Amino acid sequence: MKRKTRDRILDASLELFNADGESNVTTLQIADEIDISPGNLYYHFKSKSEIVTELYDRYEHEIQELLAVPEVEISVDDQWLFLHLLFETIARYRFLYQDLVNVLSRYPVLQPRFQRIVKQKYQATRRICASFREQGILSASDREVEALCHQIVLTLTYWLSFEMLSHLNQKDSVDLGRGVYQVMVLVAPYLRAEEREALEAMSEDYL
Repeated sequence: MKRKTRDRILDASLELFNADGESNVTTLQIADEIDISPGNLYYHFKSKSEIVTELYDRYEHEIQELLAVPEVEISVDDQWLFLHLLFETIARYRFLYQDLVNVLSRYPVLQPRFQRIVKQKYQATRRICASFREQGILSASDREVEALCHQIVLTLTYWLSFEMLSHLNQKDSVDLGRGVYQVMVLVAPYLRAEEREALEAMSEDYL
């Protein structure tokens, strides 16, 4: 089935933004990428900001589904999978994260929406840590848990930029496993010995 032109524009824009950076891509390049006229693109999107906003809508929908962590018992395996899926989503829309401050400066309408995402990341992380503590898996004071959650959110938000800066000359070098591992290393010192050993075993297989 032939894809709609609007979807092709969005998919091509996402690919170009991720590869070259949103600020370096024009609507003319996007139109050329999928072999349509600038007028045809303009029929669907009056400006690049409309494309960015719609891509953000997609990102927001996908990540909010992940961040809606249910209030159930959560295992270390569950957290590992949760983090992997989060990093997959972040990598899929990496143009937002690799130049976060500048993107939000150029599109101020996205600023409060991204702030809500950051808050939801924190709430999801708190819920996981609370489940760990209730099960006796994690041993930490309220202050330590708060600091831990902030460190996890910080890593989730800025790890991709760090990873890309560390491999400037290597295309497609982003390794999701490294991101997941960095977050779990933050959690590891607070875990019960059994879970810490399981985490170490998973790390060896995963990385």
